[in-house]
Amino acid sequence: MNFPFFIARRYLFSKKSTHAINVISGISIVGVAVATMALVVTLSVFNGFHDLVASFFTDIDQQLKVVPVEGKTVAADDPVLTEIRQLPQIDVATECVEDMALAIYKGRQAMVVIKGVEDNFDQLTHINDILLGDGEFSLHAADMDYGIPGIRLAEILGTGYTYDEPIHIYAPRREGQLDMANPEDAFEEDELYSPGVLFNVKQSKYDQKYILTSIAFARRIFAQQGMLSSLELRLKPGSNFDSVKRDIKKLCGDKFAVKDRFEQQDDTFKIMKIEKLIAYIFLTFILMVACFNIIGSLSMLIIDKKYDVVTLRNLGASDKQIVRVFLFEGRMISAIGAIIGIALGLLLCWVQQQYGLVGLGSSSGSFIINAYPVSVHPEDIILIFFTVLIVGFLSVWYPVRYFAKRLLVS
Repeated sequence: MNFPFFIARRYLFSKKSTHAINVISGISIVGVAVATMALVVTLSVFNGFHDLVASFFTDIDQQLKVVPVEGKTVAADDPVLTEIRQLPQIDVATECVEDMALAIYKGRQAMVVIKGVEDNFDQLTHINDILLGDGEFSLHAADMDYGIPGIRLAEILGTGYTYDEPIHIYAPRREGQLDMANPEDAFEEDELYSPGVLFNVKQSKYDQKYILTSIAFARRIFAQQGMLSSLELRLKPGSNFDSVKRDIKKLCGDKFAVKDRFEQQDDTFKIMKIEKLIAYIFLTFILMVACFNIIGSLSMLIIDKKYDVVTLRNLGASDKQIVRVFLFEGRMISAIGAIIGIALGLLLCWVQQQYGLVGLGSSSGSFIINAYPVSVHPEDIILIFFTVLIVGFLSVWYPVRYFAKRLLVS
């Protein structure tokens, strides 16, 4: 058995001549355990919100989206896009044209995103699951183009589920010079009629900004005939998602970017990752403060065992071995605190998952969920465990060497 480790273990679990040392050692373990538990619970709550938000993107977001790297649009008949459409793993491919415009309805106006899609959009996404109203998903009929606004946008414009007058859409002309005497000529104008439905994604990015319509309408008002801003894809069931994504990236080269659902919502998930990182750093500083108790405990232990060290030196123990005894003592306190803290953190996460003890609000139905979501990721637990060990090891290294040399080696 490792001699310094054996002595350190005996020192940790044996009674000291001064009872306060036992108390401080216990407080040190509790402090590390509480900080570790806080890390487990906090990161798991962030994971829970991350997974919850990700679950909302399945109804309108596509599995993969191919967009041009330079510029807003690209030719729809680009050879690369044609090759992607013909891949055997592709189940549905939809061309899209998307841009900003001004929507006016009965004097009310709002800046909106017009997203023109093909008729197979309901096969690409689960749009039918989030439609509200008496109508059905339809983008055009005869010479009329339909517009399906988000529910919040409908509130802003005052359209209701079915609007009896068309929504007027204005988009800047891309060609010609601006005539200041007649500024209205600088805009393309067109109309969208109601199919009798709205969509409700429960995400303000969509519900408050987007209008779904036919791709023919979008190409006409934005002067993008024969162009597309994205090619949206759905894979066949059983396809290896990561493998197909890699294959498409190889085909695209530097000309196109391939985005999955998380990358399409990159702004949202980046914010959540930054918040999680800040919480991790903040709680790590709290852990460092908790480790000061270990320093105090070891300092008192070194003084208490001063005569024991003389005996060990007489028995042949080197100064290096004696220093390692107290280093092992501090490391054991960190490791025990880490294990207890992780166990308690996992227990609290399980209780929250099963019983939802910590709620989000007092009013029933005020939120999408009633209790804080929790999701434990193994990689976070591993990161927390090694963080506690590293912080604990570093916090005791210098103090132990300093006190050992000053009080014991001389």
